Amino acid sequence: MKEPQPSKLHESAFHSGTSPTVARDRGGGLCGRPLLLVFTLLASALAGMAAQTGPSRAAGAAAIHDHLQKAAQYLKANDPNSAVKEFDTVLALDPKNAEAYTNLGVIAFFQSDYRKASQYLRKALAIEPSLEKTQALLGICEKRLGDPSARALLEKSFAKLKDKRLRLQVGLELAGLYDQQGDPGATASVMRSLVDLDPDNVDVLFMAQRVYSELADDTLNKLAVLAPGSARMQQVIAERLINGGDLKGAIDHYRKALEIEPRLPGVHFELGEAILESSPSDAGTQAEAQKEFEAAVAIDGDTAKTECEFGRIASAQSQPEQAFAYYQRAYQLNPNEVQAQMGLAKLLMMQEKPQEAIKYLRMAVQSDPLNGEAHYRLALACRDLNLTDEAEKEMHLFQEIKKTKDQVKQLYHQMNRQPKPEANEGSDNAQ
Repeated sequence: MKEPQPSKLHESAFHSGTSPTVARDRGGGLCGRPLLLVFTLLASALAGMAAQTGPSRAAGAAAIHDHLQKAAQYLKANDPNSAVKEFDTVLALDPKNAEAYTNLGVIAFFQSDYRKASQYLRKALAIEPSLEKTQALLGICEKRLGDPSARALLEKSFAKLKDKRLRLQVGLELAGLYDQQGDPGATASVMRSLVDLDPDNVDVLFMAQRVYSELADDTLNKLAVLAPGSARMQQVIAERLINGGDLKGAIDHYRKALEIEPRLPGVHFELGEAILESSPSDAGTQAEAQKEFEAAVAIDGDTAKTECEFGRIASAQSQPEQAFAYYQRAYQLNPNEVQAQMGLAKLLMMQEKPQEAIKYLRMAVQSDPLNGEAHYRLALACRDLNLTDEAEKEMHLFQEIKKTKDQVKQLYHQMNRQPKPEANEGSDNAQ
């Protein structure tokens, strides 16, 4: 049987008086205000379902058809009370009409009468257990009522639902429930699925960053309690200082970490990055950073990122052939490494080989669509090759990205944080 769904009025009711944001409830848990649910049905579809599922007698089917049409019209006119009377009449004619029970449940839901909504939705599912959307709405009702059965219903719905908007709503409700129950791992897992499902959804991103931040703080607190004098604790402090723009302080703490544990994985590379960022054009700084990168290779093995740092130093020392070899090696290790793509492209442009460079620049903008320098250099390469339309498009994207990142920097400044630099930002920024 086709999933019964309420009319357009109910879709708009999810908006009335609230914006789709996520807020903390009084108990400290995450509570999602309603997002759009895909419970959309026009009068014609209601009529069609009446013909499919009504009594076998033609007169009874016609009467149900008529009352469902009237109910739809009342809902369109924002008159749910009259619609309820029509659905009640349908149930008097056909006590096993799942569509009527579902619609009555949704009307009660929008009136915040979750107990009554739950009763109607359970009756609908008793008649037709396969109604996935009805089951999802029941799970939301049970969560609002504090019923322990909500978790299983929401988990089942979240795993099975195909409708994107309804799955988002159920996922937010489930994440909020996990959070209320003190299960940060399960909360983070659901949020990762929601970010994958709709990576540009502001409410999902807001809730995800809050969940991830709290999970990071919890693990940091545990690390501080268990091992306050450990090398890893010094590394965490260094990373926090980098986020705050304090390179000198970060370098000191990286060195403290290596004093405690000289072969600590990852630290030599991070220390080399911090040293190089502190003064990229200074020969002494370059040599010091090179030493740390070499130590990183000895401990952690060769990586594309390490080869890119070698290439960056070689470029700064006016050794283009050596730099090209490093970037080629990085590209071989990881063809998706943006630093390698950009390094090769910049060197090829210096050699006046835009046709070869454009291949890597197109890869770079595909790998990192918000990389302003990649769009800028691609625009220059396209201009050299008389690809006017593409050049104009890429230059426009560069300008828009630059404007957006300037706004992001201002926001980070308000949070007393430093935005994470682009992978190639330290070497040769586009102006």
